[in-house]
Amino acid sequence: MDNNGRPNHIEDYLAQLHQGQWFGWSNAKNKVYDNLIILDDTKDKPTEQQCVDGLEQLQSNFDEVKTQKETDKASAKNKLKALGLTDAEVEAL
Repeated sequence: MDNNGRPNHIEDYLAQLHQGQWFGWSNAKNKVYDNLIILDDTKDKPTEQQCVDGLEQLQSNFDEVKTQKETDKASAKNKLKALGLTDAEVEAL
């Protein structure tokens, strides 16, 4: 994940698929799909496309939640202003 908590690597997708340490990397300094290894033989290795699609979905979900929070915050501020609060009062909240 990046500094804002947004998923930015297939590892973020893989970590949420199963509990525990079920996957690893043959080269920990080069975490690319080709270096993905499955440590738990009860788990199947997802395809590279599944990893890419899964990461994209995580990113989309993260972005939607962030956008909704920003929209809700703006809406709340506007409603407070409509009730007569000043900008300073709204920001103080």
